[in-house]
Amino acid sequence: MSNEAIQEGVPSDYFAVFSSQNSNFRYTYNKIREVKSYRVGELFAAYRDILWDDGRHKYNVSSFIGEIDEILLGERFSTFDQNTLDSLIGTLRQRGNSNATINRKMAALSKLLRKAHKMGDIHSLPEFRRQKERAGRIRFLERDEEARLFAAIRNRSEDAYRLSVFLVDTGCRLGEALGLIWNDIQEHRVSFWITKSGRSRTIPMTERVKEVIKLPPNTEGRRPKGPFTKLTQAQYRAIWNEAKTEVGLGADEQVVPHILRHTCASRLVQGGIDIRRVQMWLGHQTLSVTMRYAHLATNDLDGCVVVLEKPRGDEASPRSAGNSVFASPLTAPTPATSSRKARGPKPVKASRKRSKGE
Repeated sequence: MSNEAIQEGVPSDYFAVFSSQNSNFRYTYNKIREVKSYRVGELFAAYRDILWDDGRHKYNVSSFIGEIDEILLGERFSTFDQNTLDSLIGTLRQRGNSNATINRKMAALSKLLRKAHKMGDIHSLPEFRRQKERAGRIRFLERDEEARLFAAIRNRSEDAYRLSVFLVDTGCRLGEALGLIWNDIQEHRVSFWITKSGRSRTIPMTERVKEVIKLPPNTEGRRPKGPFTKLTQAQYRAIWNEAKTEVGLGADEQVVPHILRHTCASRLVQGGIDIRRVQMWLGHQTLSVTMRYAHLATNDLDGCVVVLEKPRGDEASPRSAGNSVFASPLTAPTPATSSRKARGPKPVKASRKRSKGE
């Protein structure tokens, strides 16, 4: 049997059947699979429509994978080893990428490589370790900043102004708002079905939101599919950037449309809404994400100031301890108990023996 026949898995008369007086053996051969190598960009082209839905996130992932392919110089591989991954992360850090940005890019690469490995395109995977991220300062708009920015937006586009008000009062993401259709709005509530977490949510609307979802009168005749479907993300961001430059916020890199979501969350927490309800309102998948706003809930700490400002003489006073804002209801004496202690123990009545005649 020739080497070519063996490599192609062609059965041969020499090996197909082995006969003896007592047994009959039949051997079969699987076709040998050729080991191929791929570029990261080729794997992304093969699986992008399977792994990612159309939208801005898919656009960002495309940019991430393109940069990774460029760093790897278009190298082909059948295994992706740990050294390659570590070198890639080091290059991204040298380019000024923060740990948070590196994590997002590595999440996209990991998802792609796991799919390729499952399909048999590559034969080993490295260990993806999440980089430690710093808790950055959360920027949100003050009321006067919102008023100036929204006025500048309204001068450019009434639709963009309506969308801005909707975003800051609902706290939804830009893509969630643009994807709304009229059936998602029922009475006093709005439902978001196309979400980042994949979980739908329904929240009540403020009076201001009820007004801005009403379309202004127009003579075009046909009503659009949803309240904000006339705008695209690119159009809205262009109007936003022009307006923020006009009002003196152009140099602030954190003043992006997503700041309206931060502003909504901050106002809810500062207004005394508990973190769990804020999580439900914003649609965060985990509570840890919502906890970024917990430091704004300072109302529960106001009692600390009362304790610290007390005169030193009052600290040892039983009366002040009983009236403390932090006094435990289990240890603080009740008025009835206190008065009884002041009067002393209750006298015990002497028992009177009963006479035989009674």
